This record gives sequence, C-alpha cells and structure tokens, in this order.
Amino acid sequence: MVDVEDAGAGVVGSEPEVSDGLKTFGAVHKALREEAGFTQEAYAEVVGYSVHAIAKLEQGRRFPQPRFIERAGEVLEAPRVLRAAARNLARKQGLASWFQQWAGIEEEAISLYAYECRAIPGLLQLEAYIRAIFERRLPPLTEEQIERQVEARLERQRLLTARPNTAFCFIIEQALLERCTGGAEVTRALIDHLLEQGDRRNVEVQIMRLRQEDHAGADGLMYLAETPDHQWTGYSEGQLSSNLITDPREVSILLQRYGKLRSQALSREASVSLLKQMRGAL
Repeated sequence: MVDVEDAGAGVVGSEPEVSDGLKTFGAVHKALREEAGFTQEAYAEVVGYSVHAIAKLEQGRRFPQPRFIERAGEVLEAPRVLRAAARNLARKQGLASWFQQWAGIEEEAISLYAYECRAIPGLLQLEAYIRAIFERRLPPLTEEQIERQVEARLERQRLLTARPNTAFCFIIEQALLERCTGGAEVTRALIDHLLEQGDRRNVEVQIMRLRQEDHAGADGLMYLAETPDHQWTGYSEGQLSSNLITDPREVSILLQRYGKLRSQALSREASVSLLKQMRGAL
C-alpha cells in the first residue's frame, strides 16, 4: 500500500494546503467511487493505496499523483473525468503551474537526486539567495509576488527535515557559487547553509569543479525521484517550461548520466573542503 505519511511525511506543513481545486478533485473522486459501489477500504485494496491516503485525497488534503489518476481512472472507468478534474489543480501559491506536478512527486520521494547548472537547487537555497533571484526576475515582480515566491520555496524546504528517511543528493556546479548572486555576503551565508545542510545524515552535497574535462551533464540540469514503490521519475526544465520524464528507457538514460556525474564531482569530503576554501576567499 502506498501512504507517504507512513513513510515519515506526517509532519505539520508537509501536506499541501486545502485549495478549491483539490477539494473539487476529492469530491469528484468520492462521487465516482461511491457510484461504482466501492467502500474506501475495498477501493484502497484495488488501487493499491492505503485507506488513510484515499481519505486524505477525498478531503482535498492530498495532491493526486499522475500514476494514481491513471489507476483510479481505470478502476472507476472514468479516466477522462478524473484527468479533467486534475487539470487545473493549484498546489500552492508561488509555485509555477508547470512545476506543481514535480513538487508533488518530491513530497513522496524516498530518494531525490538533483544536478544543477543554473542556480542552487531550490531545496538548498537560503532565503537571502531566493530574494536575490526573484528581485532580478524579468518581467519585474511586485513585492507581494516576491513574498509568495519566497514563502513557497521555503515551504518546500521542509522536506529536508520532514523526510529523514529520504536520501537527498545534490550535485552543484562550482560556477554557481563563483557567480556570487546577491553579493559576497549572501554567498558566504549560502556556503555556510550548504555546509550545514550537507552535514545531515540523509543529505549529500557534491561540487562539480570549474574545470572538468569529462562531464556527463552537457545536456543540462536533471532531477530524479524514486517513489515509495521504487519507480523512478525524471524532471527537467527550461525558461518557462518543464518536462516530466516517465518513460523507463529515458529515465534509465538519466540515471546512467547521474551516476557518472556523481563519480566526476568532488567527493562529499572534498566538496566540504572546497566550500570552506571558497568561503575564506570571499
């Protein structure tokens, strides 16, 4: 049975906010389930989720994952209805619409890998760094929009403490720190933050050196997540778009590349040494 709270996510703030979209999806799902003659217990057994997870979803307190929507559509013989109900779900204010689906997968992951070559991964960003990014965003954002973005990103970061059994690995290009986004003071604080987060038992931070002739990340950033039932999903994004990668053949390619990147980046210990050296030079 799949139940993310049983896996350690049952911490205040780890569930999505109740939104009109989530409540509507839950109500539609409940109506279809009851129309099909299923109790929550019988239905949970058929779809392979726990009764608790089904109850939360129907209350609008659980964001439905793509694989659940597809499975539920098959069982309830209403795939088009459920896809339509899920199409306009709003997860949290401040998260881009094209990112919301991945944000839901992040919350359930038992392993989460990231390689970043544009900016420090969102889960590791310091508040001052987040503000520096959004204050320079074009078109310019209002103060209210910036606050929503900052709040949403900080909320996501609860995953690092809410999911102590999830293995997090971050590979970060050294150039992202050399850029000094927000200035030297922000960068010093950011390096301290990376050192602190990397000291967690379930978090590994590796730095990719400026000079690395053999580099498997030439095609850009990548994120990979392992679900509670040990299925892997990939994610990449561009300027104003994203790509959720579920085809096993394509996910396999990303896993191969990520494995190579881990061998090419500095070890955990060497990364700590470089970060301290960089901080001292600021």
